[in-house]
Amino acid sequence: MNLSQALEHANAFVFPGFLTDAEALNAERQKNEEAIQLLMDAWRTSAPGAEPFSFDLVRNLADRNRTTCDSYGTELLRDLPPTSLSRKLSDEDLIRSVAALQHRSFDEVARSAGPDARDLATAYVEAPVSGTILGIDIETTDRDPSRGYIINVGLEFMELTPKAKPQRPFMGYCGLPDLYREKGVPLSFVHHIGWAQLEGRKPFRQDRKMQEALLAAMEAFPYMAHNAAFEDSWFMLQLDGYAEARKAGRIVPIDTRDICRRVDPEYKMLPHDSRPAALESWARRRGTLKASEKEKHLGLEDVDLMFRTVQAEFAERNMFAE
Repeated sequence: MNLSQALEHANAFVFPGFLTDAEALNAERQKNEEAIQLLMDAWRTSAPGAEPFSFDLVRNLADRNRTTCDSYGTELLRDLPPTSLSRKLSDEDLIRSVAALQHRSFDEVARSAGPDARDLATAYVEAPVSGTILGIDIETTDRDPSRGYIINVGLEFMELTPKAKPQRPFMGYCGLPDLYREKGVPLSFVHHIGWAQLEGRKPFRQDRKMQEALLAAMEAFPYMAHNAAFEDSWFMLQLDGYAEARKAGRIVPIDTRDICRRVDPEYKMLPHDSRPAALESWARRRGTLKASEKEKHLGLEDVDLMFRTVQAEFAERNMFAE
């Protein structure tokens, strides 16, 4: 498939409900996901203001693919690698996040970070952090944002000081198509969210009030997430206006997993299979989670744990402003 074919596919009138054969549904899913990647790459690499199409086209195709996956059976896709999920933020994103934390210019941080951001650990600690940060965590029904749904959003704000407490907490649930009433909520063994918590809720893509509030908050403050590439990938395809604001530089994600990997000296001394950069492991090392406790895997609780752990790490490394 080339870009012209991807555009034709995205603009075609297709009704997934009319496809009932499993082979046809899976073939449609594969075409959808290939087109999504081609369109996203073309849109991202185009000059600002000169995009060849509206990003709404990509979001709408992802919506269509979600319906196709529902009809096909998301449980059959569980072992397939995600096609729309980024594994990490780009080096440019990471440099921009340090600049936002320290209120320095991108170029100044980039000089310290060096080629391929190999010395970004130095940049993290050579200037104090300060200001207000938004923390976000989402729970989803799939790893791939073009196949699954956001069902829980947690967020709060915090000043970057040694003794600050998180403020203005919010937690919201988002609904699912009715077919999951009988099938059960996917990945409930991870997030422990059942149908009773989602019944009667608007799906995230249809909750205009939640979408507008989220976008406004992220444009007002840099946002932190542990493995921020996950939230970033999901918001790209599911939050109206996010991709456009992100490309324009009005949204700055900060990956606390990257902070752990570069700032915490214990990270490099621990075996890789112990997942030393996982929030649960990091929090235990910083004393913000007891050895007998586990990460909740629920939006607001995980944001709170992330904030307390980042705060403890920054204090340990003397990274706060005097």
